[in-house]
Amino acid sequence: MPHITRALIRKRAEHNEGVISTLEEISLHQEELESITEVLGTTCRKLKILYLQNNIIPRMENLHHLKDLEYLNLALNNVAKIEGLDRCEFLNKLDMTVNFVDFDTLEESVTHLKSRRHLADLYMMGNPAQV
Repeated sequence: MPHITRALIRKRAEHNEGVISTLEEISLHQEELESITEVLGTTCRKLKILYLQNNIIPRMENLHHLKDLEYLNLALNNVAKIEGLDRCEFLNKLDMTVNFVDFDTLEESVTHLKSRRHLADLYMMGNPAQV
């Protein structure tokens, strides 16, 4: 079961000379990740762009340290509900294309996003409840 680790982050941070504390963008796509571990938020607090598409992540969690996050791509995962973005104050783009957000969780997901004042783009194509 692959996880987000410091070693994986450092490997994907080669464009930043392996320095992970100042990373503003990271691509962790197609790693068969099954969760978003806390090591991401505690290690990379300056992230603005996070690509997690094409994994098998079922839940949006451990994103509370990413205050500066502007773009989150979780397309092609197993997410059933939009959550965990309370402290992502500057989030302006969220890609949830081809996940499992259904009518049962849609209202709660939209309510959760109402507090994201900067959110301008939300992509939901391919979900059971398309917006």
